[in-house]
Amino acid sequence: MTPRGRTNQLLYHAQLLLDTAWTDDEHTDARRMAHEEGALATLELALNAALRELTEHAQLSRHDWRELLADQGPALAGVVQLRELARREDSWLDRLLARLESLHDVEGASRRRAGGSGMIASASGMALSDELDACIAAFKAQLDQLRETSEEW
Repeated sequence: MTPRGRTNQLLYHAQLLLDTAWTDDEHTDARRMAHEEGALATLELALNAALRELTEHAQLSRHDWRELLADQGPALAGVVQLRELARREDSWLDRLLARLESLHDVEGASRRRAGGSGMIASASGMALSDELDACIAAFKAQLDQLRETSEEW
């Protein structure tokens, strides 16, 4: 599989996890939380795959988003654009990275629904699954732009 194919596959898998329907029973919250955190973990893999894809010409030894998007990361065009986007408050990448940090925290990223409200909100005021859906859509659009500008002429 090509690096581009792997990135696309992981984004598709994350979307499938979020789109899964389940029955309403005593395990509904646990299933929802598992799907949200599974989608988030898959999005982390997709971010690393996208960075590998965008930097394959640089022959980097590592492609971890924490290293590449850090201030001291490489000065490669696509990486710099993503680094700037990550710094922009409330951008899709800023929100995704915040959720990834919480995923690796003891508390996790997904929460049980409060009472009978039928919805759990993240820091942005959206349900985590809705926030991840929005991140996936924006990720795909950004990736299309980055791919277009990184093509060799």
